[in-house]
Amino acid sequence: MSVYDYTVNNAKGEPVSLSAYKGKVLVIVNTASQCGLTPQYEGLQELYEKYAPRGLEILGFPCNQFGGQEPGSNDEIQSFCTLNYGVTFPILAKVDVRGETAIPLFRYLSDAAPVEAPEGEVQDNDPKWNFTKFVIDREGQVAARFEPRQTPESMEELISGLLG
Repeated sequence: MSVYDYTVNNAKGEPVSLSAYKGKVLVIVNTASQCGLTPQYEGLQELYEKYAPRGLEILGFPCNQFGGQEPGSNDEIQSFCTLNYGVTFPILAKVDVRGETAIPLFRYLSDAAPVEAPEGEVQDNDPKWNFTKFVIDREGQVAARFEPRQTPESMEELISGLLG
């Protein structure tokens, strides 16, 4: 299995096979427009502008599961991201990323990059909040998981290395 085995919907509700991104380094991130971490869009956009020519793609998945911080429609989310942060990377259809209603892609990502639990504790691997970031290598495998408070800039060294 790899991320290339999954199909998601774009903001217009049209299916997009992630196999279209074969050979790219991907950052897959669950996003929200009304979160204290929303300014991470700026750092994500900077990474995108710097590394897209070398093969980086960022895919944003709006999610309203954390504090109701993404209440807008897909069209409203697109406008917000463009107008407020100049986002040019794809923002896909709003989805659930945790629990039984999570889309299959996020179930796969969460299982492929488990959260380290303190010894003796059981931890679910679902995203804990908005802006959980998964870095995917050129073969479609999860290379790393970055938790919400880890900035987009903290991924730069890994991304640069994966791009070669």
